[in-house]
Amino acid sequence: MSMSLRVVVPPHPLIGHWLTVLRDRRTPSPLFASAMAELGRWLTYEACRDWLPHRRQPVETPQGLTEGTVVDPEVGLLAIPVLSQGLGLWQGVQPVLPAATVAHALLRSIPESETLALEGLPDQIGERVGVVVVDPLIGTGRRLITVLEALERRGVSGERLRVISVLAASPGLKALGERFPQLTLYTACIDPDLDADQRPLPGLGDVRERLFGSTGQDCLG
Repeated sequence: MSMSLRVVVPPHPLIGHWLTVLRDRRTPSPLFASAMAELGRWLTYEACRDWLPHRRQPVETPQGLTEGTVVDPEVGLLAIPVLSQGLGLWQGVQPVLPAATVAHALLRSIPESETLALEGLPDQIGERVGVVVVDPLIGTGRRLITVLEALERRGVSGERLRVISVLAASPGLKALGERFPQLTLYTACIDPDLDADQRPLPGLGDVRERLFGSTGQDCLG
């Protein structure tokens, strides 16, 4: 059976609203951070809609007995924010998945090499554990592919994996689809192209700079 990358862009007006706030070059860092967290929250709701393990459970109300639905506590969940840009998005994901174990993925370039080194993932991930990767921008797809390949080596792929991103550029999605055709990815929008810095275009600028503010010495007084 042939497989193809599944990219879900939820048609929710609040997702569109907060994405517009992120795109606006006049948005200050505090509001940018709030918008990023809101998108993390709404995209996580959508990503978990038909995926989060749950079970039926009897419940006694003040008026009698009925049956409810609860998240299955016996099925583990691992959330992986990609540092440092993923921290803003993670602020919205965490309240939705408060019981998830967290592993921060740190990517760094290897000197005199075109490869990336990845740190922060656990050596072993249980075969029933669901995994959510949180990465706000997908440009070329290179960063995310590095993370997904590391997860693949740990046995994580297919239906037990979800990716949450704010923006994804078409070239990056093409690269992801060629390497991981079974992947499911949730994003607020697909941008058609890349800029000179290999970020989605029209995009929303430098996430790290806009999220955390200037890192120049002049801001330290």
